[in-house]
Amino acid sequence: MARSLAAVRSLYRWLAQQGVVEQNPAKLVSTPKLPKKLPRVPTIEEMNAVLDGEMPEVAAFPERDRLLLELLYGCGIRNSELIGINLDDIRMSAEAILIRGKGKKERYVPFGESAAAALGAYLPARQKLLAEWKRTTPALVVNQRGGRLTVRSVGRIVKKIAVARGLSPDLHPHTLRHAFGTHMLEEGADLRAIQEMLGHERLSTTQRYTQLSMKHVLAVYDQTHPRAK
Repeated sequence: MARSLAAVRSLYRWLAQQGVVEQNPAKLVSTPKLPKKLPRVPTIEEMNAVLDGEMPEVAAFPERDRLLLELLYGCGIRNSELIGINLDDIRMSAEAILIRGKGKKERYVPFGESAAAALGAYLPARQKLLAEWKRTTPALVVNQRGGRLTVRSVGRIVKKIAVARGLSPDLHPHTLRHAFGTHMLEEGADLRAIQEMLGHERLSTTQRYTQLSMKHVLAVYDQTHPRAK
């Protein structure tokens, strides 16, 4: 119904522009409320199995591809934010990265030991690649010709590694962002801290975005409700 209504609205908008009709009657019809479907995210164990092992043979640039996964899952950043990171945005001493999010809003996102190790392995490989191509770029993550990676390229890389590791072929960079929020929530992280790291303007967005697992809900109930003890 929603798809059909969108088509009718577009038709009448065009008819109004052409002067065939005086107004768009489809504007008066309310759009049916669609359920918000949350994607299934890999479990903590599944993510650890991927990141703790060697990169599969399909990884064309293993050091870079591991870093992509570590940053997407370890920092919860968007695909577009990932490719926008410059080398100067890395604050190694503070273990944080300057992220430019939606609406050009900036925030610092922390990274852990695993991401730091991936950075340490990738940066020399990046420098060697750029030297071979005699190129310079401020971009942190580069393609095999020394240029900045695209959103589409990151999606292909993530999917290829996911399939090679036995994960769902539907896995994409945003799934890892969702896994970041879900797993932190399951492990007891504060919702507002997750909101800050994800760069959500409203807490309600974070509440919809993260999945409260039954395990987490029961644990919170057992720990906090006076009649649960």
